Amino acid sequence: MNKTMMKKNTIKHNDNIPNSTSKLLIHLVFILFSLLCVVPFIIIISISFSSDSYIRLHGYSMIPKVLNLNGYRMIFADTGQIFNSYGVSIFITIFGTAISMWCVATIGFVISRRDYKFARTTTIFVFLTMLFNGGLIPTYILMTRILHLQNSLFAVILPLLVNGWSVLLMKGFMRSVPVAMIESAKIDGASELRIFLYIIIPMAKAGIATLSLFSVLLYWNEWFLPLLYIENMKIAPLQLLLYRVMSNAQYLASSFASFNQNLLVKDIPTLSSRMAIVVVAAAPMLPVFLYFQKYFVKGLVIGSLKE
Repeated sequence: MNKTMMKKNTIKHNDNIPNSTSKLLIHLVFILFSLLCVVPFIIIISISFSSDSYIRLHGYSMIPKVLNLNGYRMIFADTGQIFNSYGVSIFITIFGTAISMWCVATIGFVISRRDYKFARTTTIFVFLTMLFNGGLIPTYILMTRILHLQNSLFAVILPLLVNGWSVLLMKGFMRSVPVAMIESAKIDGASELRIFLYIIIPMAKAGIATLSLFSVLLYWNEWFLPLLYIENMKIAPLQLLLYRVMSNAQYLASSFASFNQNLLVKDIPTLSSRMAIVVVAAAPMLPVFLYFQKYFVKGLVIGSLKE
């Protein structure tokens, strides 16, 4: 009896060895992948607190040997302007994301309905917008000559309001809602708006959160549209301000270099200020990403598989 029990325990122990080994390998792979994602960001932070001359002599390091704040001093030279640009970027991001999610959700709701006669035609039209666009020059003429949105925040919000990929992904979420639930609500006298607000939206919460994260990142990181349409620095978003700071630093460095004023060139923190710009721009998005990450994987999987 004891020999039989010992054999069973030995077999169980041997069966657990491959499982523990595979789990260890999986954990090591994910730890390595996490380090590959985190270490570059740590190096960026280290460079932002280093001087350009030290970087040229000693290269990059995980921890700065000598603390230098010249990069941040260049960015925060005009504190009022930097905080004003922060406020503008926050407004564009929140307001643009809210309107964008409303438009994407309503379009997705319409084309997800099986009783909508032109659902397939509308879906094809939405898909075509992913393949073709009007181009830069017609868009610029539309925004400035027809809509007269030069030096307006709507010139940044409107072009990014709706994109075909988000609409089709939202359609996948809406299709996961049982048709019987919608028909039951209609029998009870619910209007289309009430069905959308109280049935569809709560059940598509993961998808809306996922697309909201994409929209937030898109609006926050946008710099090209403000560069085209905004000249008034009072309404300049953060990305445009940082872009101009970096451009001015590079222009000064190249100008001094042309006159062989090496001492002055060394004093201009071009590399450290570039990394400081990355830190200043990315820091507010870190807590946002941590908040939305619980919806991220679930939202992508459900939206891509449900149809």
